[in-house]
Amino acid sequence: MTTAVCVDVGSTYTKAALIDLDAGRLVRRAEVPTTASTDVLTGLDQAVAEVGGGDSLYVCSSAGGGLRLAVVGYESLVTAEAGHRVGLSAGAQVVHVAAGPLDGAAVAALRAARPDVILLVGGTDGGDGEVLLHNARRLGTARTRVPVVLAGNAEVRPAAAALLTERRVPVTVTGNVLPRIGVLDPGPARAAIRSVFLRHVIGGKRLSRGRRFASLVRAATPDAVLAGVELLADLTGAGVLVVDVGGATTDVYSALLPDAESEWGPRREVAGTLWRSRTVEGDLGVAVGAPGTRAAAAAEKLALPDSGHPADDRALAAAAATVALRRHARGHSSGPGQPRTGGRDLRDVRLVVGSGGVLRHGGGRYVLDAVLADTAGGWAAPAAARTVVDSRYVLAAAGLLANDHRDAAVGLLNGL
Repeated sequence: MTTAVCVDVGSTYTKAALIDLDAGRLVRRAEVPTTASTDVLTGLDQAVAEVGGGDSLYVCSSAGGGLRLAVVGYESLVTAEAGHRVGLSAGAQVVHVAAGPLDGAAVAALRAARPDVILLVGGTDGGDGEVLLHNARRLGTARTRVPVVLAGNAEVRPAAAALLTERRVPVTVTGNVLPRIGVLDPGPARAAIRSVFLRHVIGGKRLSRGRRFASLVRAATPDAVLAGVELLADLTGAGVLVVDVGGATTDVYSALLPDAESEWGPRREVAGTLWRSRTVEGDLGVAVGAPGTRAAAAAEKLALPDSGHPADDRALAAAAATVALRRHARGHSSGPGQPRTGGRDLRDVRLVVGSGGVLRHGGGRYVLDAVLADTAGGWAAPAAARTVVDSRYVLAAAGLLANDHRDAAVGLLNGL
């Protein structure tokens, strides 16, 4: 039997799964507290030992807050919006979005957001290049040491990269996220963000004293989960929706089937359509995020029991999932009176997967039933979806294995 151990190093717990690669099945799993206050390798090694070790090791991580990304773009409804969507799909928490030429106040606001990586975009290929050059110059003179992924107008990218490198700002150049109006190309930027995360961010978080941990991590956890969701959608040939309710944040992943009218017809968005996407709601959770969930539920007119009620965690998880899915489906607005962008039509989703501690420990049916019964949130819920809880926590493992051991990843997902 050839085996691999897949490990997810989270901010609270480190989860390990021993996978039989030949049969594509989960052999055993273990969960230990993450040892971020000392060295995350201590908890990682303990989790691996508890499942018995394996022939190979695959690790993803969201410890230390995961990947914090800032997006700097040309126009709020076009390239900045496109960059925002690509950043989320790359497993990042987008902590700041700036649009237009940066000035001193904008640079200060960018610094205050404390990003780990800056995604610098702007202009379609052959379009306006002045804003991209201006912003590269500004970031260079600001002497930020935050690594930059440059994914804008191909015609001025070399000049923009030179403005950054001459000021010793780390820069990775990749393909334009929006090469043409309405055409969103997330792949190159996602790969570049992943590479920068592995080279610069993991080591910079001081999670471990040596270099071994940084050498083991292959992806940010949300990036690995989205890879698993994409593979699941490919397997089922239908739309897939995943809601992951955590203590501090609630993540929503959707992998939809392209619709010709949306992609090419009158409903096409100028920032492009991302058929496999993720959103992060940093104010929704069931532990440290509980106050945000209660506030958001009140704003959305969702009833919740009083704090301390025996059903509190389950009700909080249902509220967090419902609000997160409303936001994911409706999209977001850049300000009062501004149109919503980035919304998702989830009516044709055929599989809804729940994840997170509360769902895995008995609250899954309650939470997912509440989500699918939501008729007052300004979105159309899936009409004929099957629901399942990722109780064995295989989505992240399948995403980690998808490239090297696709058959094994498929076997794990078939066992959902």
